[in-house]
Amino acid sequence: MTETTTLQVDLGSRSYPIHIGTGLLDQPRLITDHLPARRVMVVTNETVAPHYLDRVLASLDGREAHSVVLPDGERFKSLETAMRVYDALIEHRFDRGSAIVALGGGVIGDLAGFVAATWQRGVRYLQVPTTLLAQVDSSVGGKTAVNHPGGKNMIGAFHQPRCVIADMDTLDTLPDRELRAGLAEVIKYGLIRDADFLTWLEANMPALLARDKAALAEAVERSCRHKAAVVAEDELEAGQRALLNLGHTFGHAIETHTGYGAWLHGEAVAAGMVMAGWMSMRQGWLSEADFHRLEAILSTAGLPVAPPAMESERFRELMAVDKKVQDGRLRLVLLRALGDAVVTDAFDPAALEATLDHYCASPE
Repeated sequence: MTETTTLQVDLGSRSYPIHIGTGLLDQPRLITDHLPARRVMVVTNETVAPHYLDRVLASLDGREAHSVVLPDGERFKSLETAMRVYDALIEHRFDRGSAIVALGGGVIGDLAGFVAATWQRGVRYLQVPTTLLAQVDSSVGGKTAVNHPGGKNMIGAFHQPRCVIADMDTLDTLPDRELRAGLAEVIKYGLIRDADFLTWLEANMPALLARDKAALAEAVERSCRHKAAVVAEDELEAGQRALLNLGHTFGHAIETHTGYGAWLHGEAVAAGMVMAGWMSMRQGWLSEADFHRLEAILSTAGLPVAPPAMESERFRELMAVDKKVQDGRLRLVLLRALGDAVVTDAFDPAALEATLDHYCASPE
């Protein structure tokens, strides 16, 4: 058992708590205190619903509560799937005073949040993340989106939740592959802004992979502290929040190329962080020893350290439509050292070309 820790995302009138601990789904007030709505729609998927939907619905006793159970997988993070939620909201006559609960991983959190942001121009919603990746990253910060066949998260909005409830017990039912994918986002925080956390992760990786509750809770808490601080400084990603995208431009290209869901988001980000690290080394910023340390911790976590087979020209094309392209210039998150990242479009184009040539096949 772990004690419940509560962090705060400081955004003025849009501030909200992040509750981290065990047994949180058995504390109904954590949900009901933040959702005064009479009508509540719980959005989840067919994998999560058998484990946790009844408990969440029970916490809403006395309210008009409905649920939508969606198919599971990144390929269903689409406008077509979102329409199923809109249809349910229409069917049950949900108005602007209604609310939504996102119960699931990053796909459900992003999709349900997007519906909440757009239903009648915005209704309240709450995040109950059930994967490690969602607990440390996607549930916090208000980014909501669905995918387009041409690019990941291209259709979205900023819409902050009223609360995030990260119950460590939900990780008991998480497949090993999903747990490892979540560790990629945890490792990211150490790489971009906390070298001491990276050292802690190296020492505690066996405990994390063994699902030690105390270790997982500490990893989630430390990750969320970083995410909350960055979001409070730059809610709409006008500047420093982009640091959280280390490995994501490369990673999103991998996800789009392979078909959403073939590679998990965390797996693609892990390979992307290795590519960003190699490019940083090629720039002359990151030492060779630090690059190999980056590669080693991701490998120890059971994550891929190279992209799938993919032509370099295809990689370039997909990176060119990434959301981080501004005025035709690609911005990347690179490393000056472990724990010291920078967002820049002033990189040496030859370093990017060398990175793609190193990790990808050339067109025939």
